[in-house]
Amino acid sequence: MEKEYHKLVRDRIPEIIRQSGSECEFVILSDREYRQALRQKLIEEAAEAAAADEDDLLAELADLSEVMDVLMLSFDISGDELLAEKIKRRETRGGFAKKIMLLRTF
Repeated sequence: MEKEYHKLVRDRIPEIIRQSGSECEFVILSDREYRQALRQKLIEEAAEAAAADEDDLLAELADLSEVMDVLMLSFDISGDELLAEKIKRRETRGGFAKKIMLLRTF
């Protein structure tokens, strides 16, 4: 049965599909298309992590982290730059440790 996806997948997925006895069609994206697909994948993986139960949370966070790593690489953002930005934002806006939920402003 044919199924449409049109989404970025991990590098070995076509091989895994063929090993399972099915066939697939895919394309190699341009750099511009790849960056856009990574942004979409980031949303997809974040939604899956948000919806995951405790048993699946680690795997979903690993997928989210993988997409973040590759997205950073594609934009030439280093881990040190990301860490510095996290520290800066934590210093200026705080973290999330106090469990504050903003209800409204007046």
